Amino acid sequence: MKQFSSFVRKEFYHIFRDKRTVMILLIMPVLQIILFGFAITTEVKNVRMAVFVPSKDVSTEGIINQLQESKYFTLVEELQGSGDIQRIFREGKANLVVVFSENFHDNMLHTGESSIQLIADATDPNQALMLTNYAASIISGYGMEIMNEANMPLQIIPEIKMLNNPQMKDAYNFVPGVMGLILMLICAMMTSISIVREKETGTMEILLASPMKPIYIILSKTTPYFTLSIVNLATILLLSVYVLGIPVAGNLFLLIFISLLFILVALSIGLLISTIVDKQLAAMLISGMGLMMPTMLLSGMIFPVESMPVFLQWISCVLPVRWYIEAVRKLMIQGVDAVYVLKEIVILSGMALFVLSASLKKFSIRLKK
Repeated sequence: MKQFSSFVRKEFYHIFRDKRTVMILLIMPVLQIILFGFAITTEVKNVRMAVFVPSKDVSTEGIINQLQESKYFTLVEELQGSGDIQRIFREGKANLVVVFSENFHDNMLHTGESSIQLIADATDPNQALMLTNYAASIISGYGMEIMNEANMPLQIIPEIKMLNNPQMKDAYNFVPGVMGLILMLICAMMTSISIVREKETGTMEILLASPMKPIYIILSKTTPYFTLSIVNLATILLLSVYVLGIPVAGNLFLLIFISLLFILVALSIGLLISTIVDKQLAAMLISGMGLMMPTMLLSGMIFPVESMPVFLQWISCVLPVRWYIEAVRKLMIQGVDAVYVLKEIVILSGMALFVLSASLKKFSIRLKK
């Protein structure tokens, strides 16, 4: 029994001596429960809503107030004309637009019926269906209140319109996310593992001792994954158009440019990971657990970012894949002009410059040692 206790203590010493192992064993479960507990939710919250009211009256104000007082909707803009509806969706400022008919209150009292239109961005069909159902339920509840007060039969008829995806195909939502996930994993994970494998087996020193400059060695290691990512991008686009029936509504060349920019960011992340660790297992854990889980949970690929707590929304802002998915949805599904994806281009360009500079600098420092 004494020998057994000695071996147990020795194993504990080995575990606590390695800080990375302790982080994986103790900190990773905490991060996972926070991510899964807060990010995974099918409930829609903080939906950005715009309204178009041709003629304001008591009923329109009452419906808007009830929508705002709920935890589901946040009013971001009152539109001045029907032409602003397409604009606000293209700018990504709203997920739902509520359009009232003219003389809404008078028509409801005189004819017993009044129409209201709910226009949603169906790029994410599940979210669009849920938020229109929530809005329709609140509007129906307001209609019941007015009917009881007026003591006469009244009916508010919500007309639901889905933009960008009237067929409500789930592929419209998942294809941009899958593109981001595949490109991130191939570029970041495989690049980091490839370089760390050279260091782990001791062949990196042989490569660095060759006449070739270190920067060219790094480029030679990353170029194959850059090429494979381009092939995967072409394959995904072809399958999306000709098999899944998803048209590329926007500029194809701009979509390819943003994808290449995102590939550069992912390659830089993989290079940065390779400068931090010396073991393939550690590189796989960091790139797998550290990139794949946030990509799936916090990027908006599956769950809407607006429904997450504020601190997780801030974390999602530093994920390149979030901005890439938003840009792909705008270009591929919504078919917007280049001006509406300038924000995503600037953010991805800044991330590429920052991560690439940091990774090359850190790698150079390691080479001098």
